[in-house]
Amino acid sequence: MPDLARPDAHAVFMTYRYVADADQGRALLDEIADAWEKAERPKEILAFFCYLSTDGTTVMTYAQCTDSAVYRPFAGGLPAASARVEPIEFRLHRSVVLSPTAGPPNALVTALFDVDGAERQQRIVASVAENLERAPADEYTGLIASHFHLSVDGTRVINFAEWTSDEAHVVFLDGATRHSSLRITNDMPGVRPIGYRRYHLHRSIGS
Repeated sequence: MPDLARPDAHAVFMTYRYVADADQGRALLDEIADAWEKAERPKEILAFFCYLSTDGTTVMTYAQCTDSAVYRPFAGGLPAASARVEPIEFRLHRSVVLSPTAGPPNALVTALFDVDGAERQQRIVASVAENLERAPADEYTGLIASHFHLSVDGTRVINFAEWTSDEAHVVFLDGATRHSSLRITNDMPGVRPIGYRRYHLHRSIGS
């Protein structure tokens, strides 16, 4: 399973795009993953993960690197045009591990925020993370961990939340902790919540 908090992943590159349905999404991800598998990958690229949203409308890729300089030259030279999409570059900023023994993550939920600069990035992460850390455990049953990433251009924050199941996340959506997090993000100047999307891992390359 992906280790989103691995300490040697100093840079993260993410792409996402919309598709007509789940079949098209799986075919697109297979095309991308096949291109990656056939190429000689630099050792600085640790792992590459392909995700399909549970509603079948979105595909996402997530690459972990030890060196931010290697991803674009490698991906830009891949034979499949679908694998050469310009990524968004992130850094893992903070992880909140809530239930490390809950079981393996079977669902990944991304919450995306449009923000006005680095100070707002750090402020919204601190506020949401602290809200999670002080919440009663029965309000986030099935939430294993949240991994907050900041885009290097200062315009985005994305929370990658690992869940034991889709059902656990659905229950969380109606709970008090989720609603208090919404109030925090909606009320903070310079932060605009974009929404969330739930994904399943489709393919992985590397460790």
